Amino acid sequence: MQTHFSLAQLADPQTARSEQVLRACVHCGFCTATCPTYVLLGDELDSPRGRIYLIKDMLENDRPATVEVAKHIDRCLSCLSCMTTCPSGVHYMHLVDHARDHVEKTYKRPLTDRLIRAVLARVLPSRGLFRLAIGGAMLAKPFAGLFDAIPALRPVAAMLRLAPARPATRAASEGERRFPAKGPRRARVALLDGCAQPVLRPEIDEAAIRLMTRMGVEIVRPVGGGCCGSLTHHMGKEEPALANARANVDAWWREIAGEGLDAIIVTTSGCGTTIKDYGHMLRNEPAYAERAAKVSALAKDVSEFLVERELPVPVIPAGLRVAYHSACSLQHGQKVRTAPKALLAKAGFTVLDPAEGHLCCGSAGTYNILQPEIAGKLRERKVANIERTQPQIIAAGNIGCMTQIGGGTSIPVVHTVELLDWATGGPSPFPVPLVPAVAAE
Repeated sequence: MQTHFSLAQLADPQTARSEQVLRACVHCGFCTATCPTYVLLGDELDSPRGRIYLIKDMLENDRPATVEVAKHIDRCLSCLSCMTTCPSGVHYMHLVDHARDHVEKTYKRPLTDRLIRAVLARVLPSRGLFRLAIGGAMLAKPFAGLFDAIPALRPVAAMLRLAPARPATRAASEGERRFPAKGPRRARVALLDGCAQPVLRPEIDEAAIRLMTRMGVEIVRPVGGGCCGSLTHHMGKEEPALANARANVDAWWREIAGEGLDAIIVTTSGCGTTIKDYGHMLRNEPAYAERAAKVSALAKDVSEFLVERELPVPVIPAGLRVAYHSACSLQHGQKVRTAPKALLAKAGFTVLDPAEGHLCCGSAGTYNILQPEIAGKLRERKVANIERTQPQIIAAGNIGCMTQIGGGTSIPVVHTVELLDWATGGPSPFPVPLVPAVAAE
């Protein structure tokens, strides 16, 4: 794609990077076939190619974002399926991140939208505030229909419906900073503290800690770490996102420079995609560029780390039918596609691949709150494809996907690492015992 940025514009690092991305695009349109919003809506402006044209025009001409541009950028899930499909290597993620930042700085949203986004950006990255918010949402959940009647308040209705059925709990290990390996130490890793996942489902990190320590892995959670910044980053709120990135880099660097780390383990794939991009996000900050690049290189999804090691021998009956949902942030953002399924098969599960596995479930961070209608249609489509495989369990590697899919089915949805922990000696994540389908017959 031809571009016409001035030298003054290209002096800005973000614009210079966006120009590189734009020039890689050859207008082929392959991305339209795998873009969830284009598949649903059939509007060229709701495809990656259409958004690229809008972004190019806006950035080249130094134009503030318009209502129309903001609408189509907001509808993008950042699922990155287009990056998997693109034959030209267009790094759409960096381009749309720049566009979101530009929209946030130049477009004045309606008051209600601004307030909702401000609340999300403040509450979700804070465990304390998020716990309080969940308590309030549980009480207000019966009134979701009232908010639905007012279009501007539909995101509030979506928030209430996403509230869990039980109060947020605290992990037994919350506050602990070091988990020694059982037996000889074979590796030393840091585990992301995170924000929303430890509140919604603390059992995930508990399972990861049990499994990895049984495998001889020492785990640390350095003081000062926390939210990865992805929630605010994808809303175009760059400063809070970069502040989170710096805090995590500082926390992990103390361990890298001290006893050293073999990896930084992430159990939420949406966070992992962002952490693996810290080197890019902080590339222009001399105090952080080199350290951030090192952190990004060490970051691994928990499945990436485990697949390189020998799992303990399974202790549960083989053959439970597991539909594996591949989170967009894992398969498209991190290019991790086979590791989770290989691990589940090795643990004795029968792994099922639902149709249209490349399409997003509609969670996408805060998307299922801010774009509830599109997110709802994507969930219906995803759940229908999953249920056709007749699974006993649904496994995923991202808390957002688990929450989104779980709201549309009665089949239990658990994290891949919870199943691996259970299969190799950990507690069952299910309130009711499960029996392999063949044995049940």
